[in-house]
Amino acid sequence: MIVIVDYNAGNLTSVKRALDYLSIPCAISPDPHKVLNAEKIIFPGVGHAGFAMKVLRERALDAALKEAFNKGTPILGICLGTQVILSSSEETDLPCLDLIAGTCPKFALSDPALKIPHMGWNSIIMQRPHPVLCGIADGDEFYFVHSFYPQPREKTDVFALCDYGITFPAVIGRGNLVATQFHPEKSGQAGLRLLSAFASWDGASC
Repeated sequence: MIVIVDYNAGNLTSVKRALDYLSIPCAISPDPHKVLNAEKIIFPGVGHAGFAMKVLRERALDAALKEAFNKGTPILGICLGTQVILSSSEETDLPCLDLIAGTCPKFALSDPALKIPHMGWNSIIMQRPHPVLCGIADGDEFYFVHSFYPQPREKTDVFALCDYGITFPAVIGRGNLVATQFHPEKSGQAGLRLLSAFASWDGASC
């Protein structure tokens, strides 16, 4: 059973609908005990990093996610869930989860034709193989909606890039944790392939 973490962030039902379409057993839950004891975890979200961290702490979900990560539970972060797994974000003064060392800066673009947020379809540039990306090809397009982007400290934590005025990490991960800045649940067949691969992943690193 995949548990989708409920911390009052948007887009949870879209993730569940995609998993239901794939006939992958899943449930949305705000319960830290269910998150901690899940076979696999999806940590999605659309919203503000500061509000997200506040709710995660109030519900003890921050501790549950850290413990699940440390014990090897496969975890998929999506969008805001990708950003707050890092150490910090320019969107908030609150510390983030620090599962992967790094920060989350805001886009600062010199091209006035490029609007913030980065919204819509864009292709990814593969950097390293990962089991969750096994059905994804270099140049496949995914759906993005974000004003901030993940910036891990270590280059080895980056599995795919995307270009939007600057080149930024689109897929990051370490060990049993993988995370996408884009929304696989809104990304058609490529996104469904990624979710299906995550459901089959045992959490072993590459």
